[in-house]
Amino acid sequence: MAFGRAFDTLFNLPDGAQSLDFAGRTDRSLLQEFFQNHGIDGTPDLEEAFFDIYSHWLGELLPQVEGAALPGVRDLLDTLIDMDEAPHLGLLTGNARLAAEIKLRHFDLWKGFKIGSFGDDHHCRNELARKAMLRSRAMLDPSLEEAEILVIGDTPRDVACAHSIGAKSLAVATGSFNQSALEEAGASHTVQTLADIAPDALMCL
Repeated sequence: MAFGRAFDTLFNLPDGAQSLDFAGRTDRSLLQEFFQNHGIDGTPDLEEAFFDIYSHWLGELLPQVEGAALPGVRDLLDTLIDMDEAPHLGLLTGNARLAAEIKLRHFDLWKGFKIGSFGDDHHCRNELARKAMLRSRAMLDPSLEEAEILVIGDTPRDVACAHSIGAKSLAVATGSFNQSALEEAGASHTVQTLADIAPDALMCL
């Protein structure tokens, strides 16, 4: 919805988002596809202007729509944060950084993440995974191994980005893809919701 409002505000194209497939995509890749579809020269200044307007609309519209954190997300996050030997938590998201913060603060989930990689860092989700891994090594643990990383997501693209850096994946069937589809995509592990896995079990994956 906020994407569509931003397209309307900046380009007078209220239907600009209708042809875009959002599942597992980065905000930058979606914007670049929009530019290509409409013959727009997507300069860095124009991208920055779009993300500013998009973030504005996101902040305006989120309080007006019904929504809640998906099952198990908040409890799992709180438990992991409070563990005596808490894991390093990173936020790997296709959303632009400010958009991600607006969304997660709205649902009281903007906490505990020590590192992040965002949709305005790069258009390719696999590259975001690589950036997150490198940042984690630089800021948290230089000895971090690929196999020690667990990427949690709900689309085949999330599974693919985990594969791209040699990480494990936990795919959650709370989005548009069921467990069978996520298993076929090569997920290391699948669950129906995050309420279906205990924190101790998660730490052992």
